[in-house]
Order: sequence, then structure tokens, then C-alpha cells
Amino acid sequence: MPNHRLTPPEIASLNELQDVTVAALQFLAGDDAALLFALRRRLYTRLMHLERGTPMHRTKLKRLKWKAQEGRCAICDKPMEQKGSELDRFKASEGYTEKNTRLIHHECHVADQAVKGFSDGGAASGASQ
Repeated sequence: MPNHRLTPPEIASLNELQDVTVAALQFLAGDDAALLFALRRRLYTRLMHLERGTPMHRTKLKRLKWKAQEGRCAICDKPMEQKGSELDRFKASEGYTEKNTRLIHHECHVADQAVKGFSDGGAASGASQ
């Protein structure tokens, strides 16, 4: 199932939220550019963790999947090292869970993403944890 595509009204609402958030960050930072940078960085990191889980969570999941798959790629079934292998989500919106992921070679991930119409410009490389 493809990811949800935002409708124009949903995009407009999100843009409003972004404007409010940017204004709030600027208010909190005042004239302190370094603080503004730190606030933006912290917010960005927290939002990423909400979607992807923490790096430690993904590392543990990767280890679990590698053992469950007996060190073999879920696509080509060839042996793979844990380091350099990638977690692939079946449904992106369901996150990185044991049920919603498989562990695969980077090359297999890139090829699979190409078949699905995604480029290697980040879609495949973003899931390396």
C-alpha cells in the first residue's frame, strides 16, 4: 500500500503549523542564533525519533532480525554481514517494528526501491540503521 499523499487542505494546515512552530522557535530564541539552531536541531531530532524510533531501538531491531533471518538477506537469501545491512519497512507509516521490517543487503534494498519507483537519492540509504 502506498504512503498517504497529503491533500491540498492537509498541506495548507501543515504549512500553518510550520509557520506557528517557526514563530514559536524564534520567540524562544530571541536574538540568539545559536539557541535557534539548537532548538531547531532538537525539534528535528525528536520528530525523527517519533517516526523512526531511536538509533538504539533500530540497532536492537536490526540485531534481532539478523538472528531471526540467520544472517541471510530477506530478498536474495544470500549471507550478509550485520554491519551494512538495512532494515526495510513493509509499510513506512507503521514504523520500525519486528513485524513491519525485514533485513536486507544495501544493494538489494536499492534494487527493490527502484522496482517500486523510488530513486537511490535517499529512500534506500535512509534506513541503514
